[in-house]
Amino acid sequence: MSATTRTTTPFKVAAIQMASGPNVSGNLSEARRLIARAAEQGAQLVVLPEFFAIMGMAERDKLAVREQPGAGPIQTFLSDAARHFKVWLIGGSIPLAASSPDKALNSCLVFDDQGVQVARYDKIHLFNLSMGNESYDEAQTIEPGDKIVVLDSPFGRIGLAICYDLRFPELFRAMKNVNIIALPAAFTETTGKMHWEILVRARAIENLAYVIAAAQGGYHVNGRETHGNSMIIGPWGRVLDRLPRGSGVVITEINPAYQASLRTGLPALEHRKISC
Repeated sequence: MSATTRTTTPFKVAAIQMASGPNVSGNLSEARRLIARAAEQGAQLVVLPEFFAIMGMAERDKLAVREQPGAGPIQTFLSDAARHFKVWLIGGSIPLAASSPDKALNSCLVFDDQGVQVARYDKIHLFNLSMGNESYDEAQTIEPGDKIVVLDSPFGRIGLAICYDLRFPELFRAMKNVNIIALPAAFTETTGKMHWEILVRARAIENLAYVIAAAQGGYHVNGRETHGNSMIIGPWGRVLDRLPRGSGVVITEINPAYQASLRTGLPALEHRKISC
């Protein structure tokens, strides 16, 4: 099936949850194990979490493993895994070379089931938090992207976003009637316990879209705690499957006919008066 021919029959999708560490090869081995599990359960579209290949001991550690677009062991891994398991693979995010020599792009790459890269999204909104003894400033090591990315696939129109993007609903409105939103993330426990599920479900409801939210989840070697709670949300806002903590696979069936019926019965997307 070509990317422009959308299936009308139900299909399975999966979100993978990890608690990645500083060792790239170890993280890739774990990701492969979980992709295999998702494929064995029938998933045709699989989403990995943000920075699945490295959660370093320090924020600058990711700069040492950043890759040039189109070349490098992490990108080779994603291509090989997609082809081997015959899945469309959304590679969470990885560090790619930026225009600034002391920064990286936080990039989400999409590979089709032949292992061909078909899309790339560079994270636009950079996380900044200073609360108590917790402090993050992604702008110190990450160069922001500036383009909204939507791709046509056998599963419909897929919009790409990463983690902190979730807080900016105008980004998703500007995607223009996507069927699926892929959201790799590494939400902190501090913000995630209050906001993660509410925001993920809101983005699904607002856009009458399925949301595949694949998160980092647990305690990391660097001392960081991520919220986890990877989930897949239906276009009516219902949680279809979730994993609270630890490594594993969240999987469910997507029904294009059901989504179409909701959009016919509640044509909110056609009622918009303010354009992004």
